Amino acid sequence: MATANGAGEAAPARLEGKYKAIFVCWVLGIGSLASWNSMLTIGDYYYNLFPASYHPSRVLTLVYQPFALGTIAILAYYESRINTRKRNIAGYILFAISTFMLMIMALITSGKGDLGTFLGICAIVAVFGLADAHVQGGMVGDLSFMCPEFIQSFFGGMAAAGALTSGLRLITKAAFDKVHDGLRKGVVLFLAISAFLEFLCFIMYAFIFPKLPIVKYYRAKAASEGSKTVSADLAAAGIQTKDGVDDLKLNERLSTKQLLRENIDYALDLFLIYVLTLSIFPGFLMEDTGDHQLGDWYGVVLIAMYNFWDLIGRYVPLVKCLKMESRKGLMISILLRFLLIPAFYFTAKYADQGWMIMLTSFLGLTNGYLTVCVMTVAPKGYKGPEQNALGNLLVVFLLGGIFAGVALDWLWLIGKKNAF
Repeated sequence: MATANGAGEAAPARLEGKYKAIFVCWVLGIGSLASWNSMLTIGDYYYNLFPASYHPSRVLTLVYQPFALGTIAILAYYESRINTRKRNIAGYILFAISTFMLMIMALITSGKGDLGTFLGICAIVAVFGLADAHVQGGMVGDLSFMCPEFIQSFFGGMAAAGALTSGLRLITKAAFDKVHDGLRKGVVLFLAISAFLEFLCFIMYAFIFPKLPIVKYYRAKAASEGSKTVSADLAAAGIQTKDGVDDLKLNERLSTKQLLRENIDYALDLFLIYVLTLSIFPGFLMEDTGDHQLGDWYGVVLIAMYNFWDLIGRYVPLVKCLKMESRKGLMISILLRFLLIPAFYFTAKYADQGWMIMLTSFLGLTNGYLTVCVMTVAPKGYKGPEQNALGNLLVVFLLGGIFAGVALDWLWLIGKKNAF
C-alpha cells in the first residue's frame, strides 16, 4: 500500500491517466452547471406557464444565488476540515434529485401554473444553490492543487453544460413544436436527460476519478504537504495517510486572510466578471430585448449563442500565445468589459436581432476566456492546502459577483410600464 509520504516515489507514473482525468473533469464540470443551465434554457416554458409579472428568469436566479453564496461562504471558512469527497458527492446527488423533482413538477402540473407551483419551483431552485456551493467550491479547491489542465477542463465543462443544454433544448423544442402540449413534453424529456447526466457525474466522481493514477499522485502529494481534505479520496483509492505530520504542516500554511490579501486582485477580477455577465444574462436577454422575427425562439437563441461562445472562450487560453497572465492586463480587460452595458442598452433600443446576437456572443466569449485565465493563473506558487483554500475563496467571490449581478439585473426594469 502506498502512503501519502511516498508520493515522490510515484512521480515517474504521475502522468498516467492524465487524459482520462481531463475528460472526467470536463464531464464533472458539465454536471456542476447542467441542472442550473437546464432551468435557464427552459425560460420560454416558464414564461408560458406563469404571468409575465412573475419575472421567472429574474426571480428564479435571485432565489438561487443567496443559497449558493451563503453555503459556499460557510464551506470556504471551514474548508480545511471538510471531507471533500463527501462534499462533492452530496452536491451531485442533490443536483440529480432536484432536477428529477423539477421534471415531476412539470408532469403533475399538466402545464398549468399558479402561485403554489411557482413557490415549489423556487424551493427546488434553492436546492440547486446548495448543490452548486458544494460542487463548485469543492471541485475547484480539489483541482487547484493538480495540473492546470484539470481546472481548465472543469471550467470548460461548465461552459459545455450551457452549450449542451441549449442544444438539447433547441432539439426538444423543435421535436415537440407541432405536438399537443409539446412545450411541456419537450421540457419533461429535457429534464429527464439532465437528471441522468447528474447521476452519471456522481458515478464518475465517486468511483472512477479517485482511482486514476495521476489523481492519486496529486492527492497524495497534497496530503504530504498537510492537506486533510483529501483523506477520504485517498482511502477510496486504497492509499493510506499517516497522522501527525498533517497537523504540523497544516499549521505552516498561509491563513485564509493572508491568501486573500495576496490574491485580492484575482478575487475582484472574478467578482467583476460575473457582476457584469449576470446583470445582462439571462434576465435582460429574456425580457428586455424586444420582439423580433424569431418570435418565442429569440430568447432561446440568445441563451444558446451566449453558452456556445462562453464554451469557445474557455478553450482559447489553451493557445499559450493567447492566454493572458498579466495581473494588470486582466484587471484592465475586465474593467473595459463594462462598456458592454451601454452597448446592450442601445442595441436593444435601436438595433435589430443580428446585432444583439453578435453582442451576446461577445459577452459569452469574454466571460469564458477571462474566467479561465484567472482561475488557472491564481493558484500557482502555493502548496496543496493553500491552493485548495484559494480555490474555495475564488469561488466565493465568483458566486458573490453572480449574486450582485442578479440583483443589479432588476435595474433594467426601472421606468418600464407594468414591470412589477
